[in-house]
Amino acid sequence: MDSTSTAGLWDRLAGSQPGPSLWTVVVTGLLALAAVAPPRVWRVTRNAVTIAHEGGHALVALLSGRTLSGIRLHSDTSGLTVSRGRPAGIGMVLTAAAGYPAPSLLGLAGAWALATGHVTALLWGATALLAAMLVMIRNAWGVLTVVVSGSAFALVSWLAGAELRAAFAYGVVWFLLLGGVRPAFELQRKRRHGAAPDSDADQLARLTGIAPVLWLLLFHLVSLVCLVAGGRWLLGA
Repeated sequence: MDSTSTAGLWDRLAGSQPGPSLWTVVVTGLLALAAVAPPRVWRVTRNAVTIAHEGGHALVALLSGRTLSGIRLHSDTSGLTVSRGRPAGIGMVLTAAAGYPAPSLLGLAGAWALATGHVTALLWGATALLAAMLVMIRNAWGVLTVVVSGSAFALVSWLAGAELRAAFAYGVVWFLLLGGVRPAFELQRKRRHGAAPDSDADQLARLTGIAPVLWLLLFHLVSLVCLVAGGRWLLGA
C-alpha cells in the first residue's frame, strides 16, 4: 500500500511496529542518563524538560476551564505559563500542580506507547503537541526551542528508518523519565537555601494551606514511581 495515501498514513500511525533489541533499549537509557546527570550537559538538556513542565501547566489550565494567555521559555531553563481565571479553586490548584509531574507522566505515557509498539504514533503525537504549544509561545527563545524540538520529531518520524525511529523514541522517553526526577530535587535544594519563594510548591501551599514540603514529596513520589514503572515497560520486565 502506498504510504502516502490516506489509508497508508493511517496504517502507519495506528499500526504497531516491532520494538528494538534489548541492547538498543539499554544503550538509549544510558545515553539519556548521560544527558541528565552531568551538570554542564544538564544546563542545556534541561530546556527540553522545561518545555514539558510548562506544557503541563498549559494543558491542565485549558482542561480545567482557564484561559491560556501565553507561555515563555527562557535560556536559563526557567519558564512561565500565564492563564486567566479564578485566582483560587481546584482549577488553579491543578494548574499549579501540573508542572513538575508533567515530564515524568509524559515519559510514563510514552513508555506505555512503546511497550505496545506504537513508535510512530508517539513521534507524531509529540510533534502535534509541540506544534500546538508553539501557538502560545510568547518569546523568541521559546519559539526557537520548540521549533527545534518539533522539527527533530518530524524529521525522524518521516525520514528515518524503523530502527532509528525506535531508538530515537526510546531515548526521548528515557530522557523524560530520568529528567523528570531531577527538577524536584533542585527545587528542594533551592528552598533549603531560601531561594525560589514563588515556586510551584510555595504557590500550592498558599492556595491549599498544605505545606510546601508535602507538595515536594508528591513531586518526588510521582517522578520516582513513573521512572520505575516506565523503566519496567521499556525493558519489557
